[in-house]
Amino acid sequence: MSRKGPAVFARDGDGRRVQHPVRMLESETALSLLAGSGRYPEIGDLCTTLRGWRFYHGFRTDRDSPARQPSIAITSPMLDEDGGNLAAVFATLAHIRGDTVDLDRCVADALGGAKLDIPLPGRTASFGLVVPEFPQRIFGPEELSDGQIRFLALAGALLSYRLPPLIALNEPEASLHPSMLPALAGMIAKAAERAQVWVVTHSSVLAEAIRDQTGARSATVERRSGETAVRVLSVSSSQS
Repeated sequence: MSRKGPAVFARDGDGRRVQHPVRMLESETALSLLAGSGRYPEIGDLCTTLRGWRFYHGFRTDRDSPARQPSIAITSPMLDEDGGNLAAVFATLAHIRGDTVDLDRCVADALGGAKLDIPLPGRTASFGLVVPEFPQRIFGPEELSDGQIRFLALAGALLSYRLPPLIALNEPEASLHPSMLPALAGMIAKAAERAQVWVVTHSSVLAEAIRDQTGARSATVERRSGETAVRVLSVSSSQS
């Protein structure tokens, strides 16, 4: 396929290059136009795949953060990019899949033995956190620290019932206490068994922990004489 101004061209079933009958607006993309036309199933499949990717650039942690709010009680196999269905993702794991083993282990490792409380949803889904110091007290999302809520959102992204084919994490270490990074690396390694995971990080500790748990080599972005270069570290150089 190709595009020239408002005109878009693609190959038909016989391999002929034909112009699509609808002229495009400047704000439209050729992929979305052709995918919705019903004429090009391959392009439709490609767009479906791309829409399934998740790019997590960071989760808000302020008082009105979507991740701190109750969720509509519907089955949520994967986390939205803003974390707004986090409670429903946890409820789906606990009450539909019936398996929170990985989630419980990572939360306990990162948060000093804490445990998630995930009640059976009513009209909305919710969750809380029980810490060893106050075993009879359930702390709601609005009471959790920025680091705690961000870690739980990352847990929802990486350990959900169904993972997207591609997960991109941008500086996931932000707001996290250094003691949480090994557990974060463990979640990334677990997710990488089911999906392709890309991580951009400024933390050498996190990069090394991911390498140790997955064997993946890191690539370093460097500035050289005003240019941007990518250097892939070998196992031997990264250990020296």
